[in-house]
Amino acid sequence: MSDPRPGDEPARLHIRDPGVMRALAHQARLAILEHLMIGGPATATECAKVCGLSPSATSYHLRAMAKVGLVEQAPGRGDGRERLWRSGIPGGLLVDTDQGADPEVRAAEAELVDAFLIREETRTRQALGRRQQESPEWYQASAFDQTTLVLTAEELAEVVGRVRELLRPYVRSRRADPPLDARTVLVMLRAFPTD
Repeated sequence: MSDPRPGDEPARLHIRDPGVMRALAHQARLAILEHLMIGGPATATECAKVCGLSPSATSYHLRAMAKVGLVEQAPGRGDGRERLWRSGIPGGLLVDTDQGADPEVRAAEAELVDAFLIREETRTRQALGRRQQESPEWYQASAFDQTTLVLTAEELAEVVGRVRELLRPYVRSRRADPPLDARTVLVMLRAFPTD
C-alpha cells in the first residue's frame, strides 16, 4: 500500500533489513505486533492470550522484537507494577525489497511472507468456520471469492491503486468515529500473474 498523504496518518515503516524480517517471521510475533498496533499498549500476559503462549514465552518474543524496533516499552498505567509494550511502528509496515536484492534479503523476505501467508490462511479458515454463526447481514456482506482478470502491468497497477483508494476512508487508523455497529474487517488484496 502506498504511504499516506502528509498529515493523514503516521507513515509506515519500510522494512529492508533481513534481521528485522526474520525477527517478525513467526506466527506469535505477527499476532503480538498486530494486537499492539490495533489494540494499543498491552502487557506480556495480555499479549500471551492473543498468541496462545505463556507470558514468559511472550516476553521473550516482545524483547526480540524490541531489539529491532518493532515494539517498545510504553508508559505504565499508573501503579508501576506492570510492563506495558506498544508497537514501535504506529503507521504499520511494508516489506520493501528491491527485485535485485541479495540472496540473504530474498531468503528473509521469503520467511516473512511464508509466515504471513500461513497466518492469513489460518484466519481465513477460522472466518469460514464461524460464518454460519454470523448475522444474515454479515453473512451476506462477507466475501470469499476470486476473479481472473486479463490486464497489462499498467492496468494492474491502476486496478490496485483504485482498490486502495476505495478502502482508504475505512482504514482503522483513519476512522475516528465509526458507526456503533462497525466491526474490524480484514481485507486482503492479492494480485499477481498466474501464467
